[in-house]
Amino acid sequence: MPSLPQYRGRFAPSPTGPLHFGSLAAAVGSYLDARHHHGIWLVRMEDLDTPRCVPGAAEGILRTLEAFGLHWDGEVIWQSRRSAAYEAALHELQAAGAAYPCCCTRKEISDSALHGIDGPVYPGTCRNGIPAGREGRAWRVRTDTFPSPLGGEGAGERGYIEFDDFLQGHISQHLESEIGDFVVKRADDLFAYQLAVVVDDAFQGITHVVRGADLLYSTPRQIYLQRLLGFATPSYMHLPIAVNAQGEKLSKQTLAPAIATDDVVATLIKVLEFLRQRPPVELGQGSVEEVLGWAVGNWQPERMKGCRQLPAPT
Repeated sequence: MPSLPQYRGRFAPSPTGPLHFGSLAAAVGSYLDARHHHGIWLVRMEDLDTPRCVPGAAEGILRTLEAFGLHWDGEVIWQSRRSAAYEAALHELQAAGAAYPCCCTRKEISDSALHGIDGPVYPGTCRNGIPAGREGRAWRVRTDTFPSPLGGEGAGERGYIEFDDFLQGHISQHLESEIGDFVVKRADDLFAYQLAVVVDDAFQGITHVVRGADLLYSTPRQIYLQRLLGFATPSYMHLPIAVNAQGEKLSKQTLAPAIATDDVVATLIKVLEFLRQRPPVELGQGSVEEVLGWAVGNWQPERMKGCRQLPAPT
């Protein structure tokens, strides 16, 4: 069996609506990094949160990627079809004593928890057992410096998870005090993003994750799960997110417009400028293939070092 290429990247959108400028910039950034390193670029549809998925959005996203010349390798993976893999991973965590059932509602957590870097910090109410008369609704992973039961590395000194991001530098997070025990299977019986993305990255052999900086603070949780499950940890590069004039991340909630495909070259040039790639003026008269060819050959992501957000072009 041939060995995997050294570089395997991916773009993993959630089909909660059409691609907007910020999501296109993330797609282009991950594509350029993979192709610049002569690597594989995969597409994974993160349609796990089915109540939030918009009918037809996934197919629209794929058509938009093709319109911009962002052709992926292999088949598209759909998270909604991989529940058995996530269940198997949860069983491993349960068997090792790393996961436990939780009966707490969101209101109960909000009322009793401290506010951390990514929402309320779970106070550990059910860590040592569910209170009498209550039933488990969700499954959580304990973060109290729990060592890996499957031969991986532990959580690190004093429970810190640390990693070096190519653009954002050294990141250190104390999961227990800053995040708390986090959900891996929700009360509505859906698997949580944190578990699914870890299982899927391992399944697809992902070596490099290039995505938006809005997911930067999720990464320590994912690294923690990788260690608990004995998976390799990819290299990470978190691109600056695109924000509107009010400083809000472009999203469905902030009414970010869908990307138009009537002038693909002009939009690609704007994306490259947003990513600080300085395309030559004459490139605006070229074809999609010429623009992407130049961008792959001249990809210099270090120009974005330290940037966590940048204004989207108007």
